[in-house]
Amino acid sequence: MEQLTLLDYSFIVGYLLLTLGIGLWFSSRASENVGEFFLSGRKLPWWIAGTGMVATTFAADTPLAVAGFVAKNGIAGNWVWWTFVSGGMLTVFFFARLWRRAEILTDLEFIELRYSGAAARFLRGFKAIYFGLFINAIIIGWVNLAMFKIIRIMVPELNPELTIVALVLLTTFYSGLSGLWGVSITDAVQFVIAMTGCIILAVLAVQSPAVVSAGGLTKALPAWMFDFFPTFSSSSGKSITGAVAMPFISFAAMAFVQWWSSWYPGSEPGGGGYIAQRMMSAKNEKHSLLATLWFTVAHYCLRPWPWIIVGLVSLVMFPDLPANQKEDGFVYVMKAVLPPGLKGLLIAAFLAAYMSTLSTHLNWGTSYLINDFYKRFLKTDASERHYVTVSKITTFLTAAFALYITFFVLDTITGAWEFIIQCGAGTGFVLILRWFWWRLNAWSEITSMVAPFIAFTCLQLFTTITFPFSIFIIVAFTITTTLIVTFLTPPTETTQLETFYRTTRVGGLLWKKISRNLPDVKSDTGFVMLFVDWALGIIMIYAILFGTGKFIFGDILQGSLYLGAGVIAGSFIFADLNRRGWNNLN
Repeated sequence: MEQLTLLDYSFIVGYLLLTLGIGLWFSSRASENVGEFFLSGRKLPWWIAGTGMVATTFAADTPLAVAGFVAKNGIAGNWVWWTFVSGGMLTVFFFARLWRRAEILTDLEFIELRYSGAAARFLRGFKAIYFGLFINAIIIGWVNLAMFKIIRIMVPELNPELTIVALVLLTTFYSGLSGLWGVSITDAVQFVIAMTGCIILAVLAVQSPAVVSAGGLTKALPAWMFDFFPTFSSSSGKSITGAVAMPFISFAAMAFVQWWSSWYPGSEPGGGGYIAQRMMSAKNEKHSLLATLWFTVAHYCLRPWPWIIVGLVSLVMFPDLPANQKEDGFVYVMKAVLPPGLKGLLIAAFLAAYMSTLSTHLNWGTSYLINDFYKRFLKTDASERHYVTVSKITTFLTAAFALYITFFVLDTITGAWEFIIQCGAGTGFVLILRWFWWRLNAWSEITSMVAPFIAFTCLQLFTTITFPFSIFIIVAFTITTTLIVTFLTPPTETTQLETFYRTTRVGGLLWKKISRNLPDVKSDTGFVMLFVDWALGIIMIYAILFGTGKFIFGDILQGSLYLGAGVIAGSFIFADLNRRGWNNLN
């Protein structure tokens, strides 16, 4: 078994030293106060904030997952996550400016800006522990296990358990020292390294002897695997090495329901989590919007194509991999086609993807635990230096808990992705509408979190209905229950609603009951054009995504048409933003 060379290790060690150096460089700035530690003093330019979002969602498991989708359902299998484009564009045009305008430290602080009473306090504290510690630890655990798999296959001479522990400690050290400043700058560097490595891998993969001898990918694999849209067919001709066309029910659940109704890390309807954190860390509303727009473009249009190509190559090189190991094909292609030196570069690229995700989750989860639990309920009047110190300690404790979940709990969880999607189904309805309808209260949001668990449990115990059809039932139950509870419970106090409206200036017909008492507040208008920009944004993303793919596979004419449509849609969007004067936002 071929081991890594000195050149390989030079790339890996050089990357680790660079990351550590950046963390140490920003350590003094992060120690000033919690605003610097968790939001970079609200001074991030759009390109750093947006690249940080992309880097965080580019985890070590993401290329493997995309390669698995392609190996099982062809390129169209990526509609599992491509359908979230609609939600991403909703965040760009409707929520990015509002999150920045709210002037809050975390998106959970929004709860007591929007709601009032004991229910709001309970909701904020519960979410801080539930998402900041438990859900966060599970997400970190997934990422750890993906890196574990890469190390086990690519560097068999290393102990994967000890290596993961060492990487977690290193990442915790620099993120705990440097706060979001260090995390954001390392994210930008890590994204460039990770994308460069994956592009090199894709180029070498299509030039491998197995692909070349077969006449290229398009001749080695059935034509349907290169279709960008699901065919909704289950004919016998649609099968190769376990790959099958995507069922219509799966596409319908994701395209029409899941993107707006379900909570999922990094794709929260209306923004939230670490995405909201980066929006709130931007210089101003303009930078917040542009950061989110850049994230959406890079996330869907630029990142996936190298992974998709490697996924297709894995079918040619390793056609006999069983269905539950299709994702491993990505790593096996790495091992097969990379010469000495480039193996180290690719491992460094995966380390970059892994550590950018890990550092952001540690900083984001700690922000919940400190700002929304410790500072809010346990010690409310300490100095800024005290909170920064406790934040650093909590970062290490969160990492330790995530390691425990990784090695002792997570391997017993099956179908975790489907579980989280189903148990968050319907929650997105409230996460969107709480901005635009005054009548929703804290009990509405609490209900939207509890109802999916009830519906999911009942479906599991008393029916044979499974994912994705279960999404339709859970969403309907959650929304109905939430609306009933909303009208059975008292509304948020008027003074709280007026404070929220003055702060966010959200506007809209569903705030008329409150806004008519605040004639001095100049609220947002032009919601019709926002919906037009939203629709154009969706067209732009899909056009660039498919145009890039057509060029990669040699269809220059269709590629040009797609990209032309994307450019036209983008031009209309920026013309409208300039007309509104958003280029002068503070």
